[in-house]
Amino acid sequence: PTTHFGFRIADFGFVMLTIYDASGREIETLVNDELKAGTYAVDWDATQYSSGIYFYTLQSGNFKETKKMLMIK
Repeated sequence: PTTHFGFRIADFGFVMLTIYDASGREIETLVNDELKAGTYAVDWDATQYSSGIYFYTLQSGNFKETKKMLMIK
């Protein structure tokens, strides 16, 4: 149960990629760093988590996006 996240950053800045469970609790932060503009990829090993609905939020500068994902083991 590994999920691959790919994303692009337009400008140098602080970037956060965070995973939340269905109740909104933060369960893991995958990226928490200053990154240069470019394309990035990060994997989330969800072995220790159960199947279900999760959310991820990508923040960079004024940009913030949250999406839902379904993990099935």
